[in-house]
Amino acid sequence: MARATSTARRELGNELRRLRGERRAADVATALGWSESKLSRIETAHTGISEPDLDRLLTAYGVRVEDRQRLRDLARRARARAWWTPYRSSVPDPYDEYVALEAEAVLISEWETQVVPGLLQTDEYARAVIEVGADVGAAETIQRRLALRMARQAVLTREPPPTLRLVIDEAVLFRQVGGPEVLRRQLARLVEASERPSVELLVLPFTAGAHAGMTEPFMVLEFEVGTRAPVVHSEGLTGGHFRVKAAEVDVYRDALSDLRERCLSAEDSRTVIAEREEALRLLTAS
Repeated sequence: MARATSTARRELGNELRRLRGERRAADVATALGWSESKLSRIETAHTGISEPDLDRLLTAYGVRVEDRQRLRDLARRARARAWWTPYRSSVPDPYDEYVALEAEAVLISEWETQVVPGLLQTDEYARAVIEVGADVGAAETIQRRLALRMARQAVLTREPPPTLRLVIDEAVLFRQVGGPEVLRRQLARLVEASERPSVELLVLPFTAGAHAGMTEPFMVLEFEVGTRAPVVHSEGLTGGHFRVKAAEVDVYRDALSDLRERCLSAEDSRTVIAEREEALRLLTAS
């Protein structure tokens, strides 16, 4: 199976397919002296396209020269080697696409019921999560996935950083992933992260009762205005799932709003996390 491609390449392929309209792929390819399979691979994002080939294709479609820059920029980004390319062999195809989207997002909203969100995980906590994955076998795979997860966190230090709106279930503070000492150090990291201006970290207490997010953890990724529509991502045992239909995205946004309304305030959430970290500190010291 072909590997998932970069978001830019996928967007470019979709745009070029739209521009082709009712023209037969075979006719376009023949006019350009290409094979039909070459045009198909470009449109389905299995291969990139050079700038000269792109200009020839856009000329064939009647696109004005002054309207081509956005597509040239997309093609340039699609040809670039993504920073996570060395890790691709260790992750499922949907996760590869998720990393591309996460790297472009300006607002990341996440609801997590079981573990600390990946962008805030410590190295040792992340390893403990990855080791129990249903599709993990070789130690090399574990190490490469761990390296990728840690590398993803660089997105938090870009300028400007994305805004994170994270909601975690109170159970996350008690589940001893990696053992009590690993969890304690992880909670200390959360307290530190919650003080960043670009991070909103809220705890949904057990007392909140039933809520709109009971069926699954999920994430909503949003992008710069005018670039692409929001995307919902949720994890499964065999990989991630994406939802892009506006009506479906709105359902998840509404669920996030319901969750945030039921949460402790940011300050109270920080206090609860710190108190749990202190309780674990006393436990591990005794």
